[in-house]
Amino acid sequence: MAVQTKEHILALLRDHQVHISALGVKRLGLFGSFVHGQQDKESDVDVLVEFVSGHKTFDNFIQLSFFLEELFERRVELVTPESLSPFLGRQILNEVEYVSFDAAIPAARPR
Repeated sequence: MAVQTKEHILALLRDHQVHISALGVKRLGLFGSFVHGQQDKESDVDVLVEFVSGHKTFDNFIQLSFFLEELFERRVELVTPESLSPFLGRQILNEVEYVSFDAAIPAARPR
């Protein structure tokens, strides 16, 4: 069943931290209708992603986008801070609710 609340989305992100971190994600933030409690059955999920330095790749971005859409069972609008509109970026950054990750990148783990 598709996610219905901000709390459900944030819980799912925390529950799937290992998989998300493996894609080089430093933190994800939720913004838009779900943060404001204005979502409906057609709403997409607006997500801001920050990658660990050196891990912001097209493949990681696309894999994350597909994973989140499957996880939430909704369309996902995935954006990076660099891609934010100069007109709306400040508003988004002021309202975003973050989930931070310790990027669990296998190659970076100490042995």
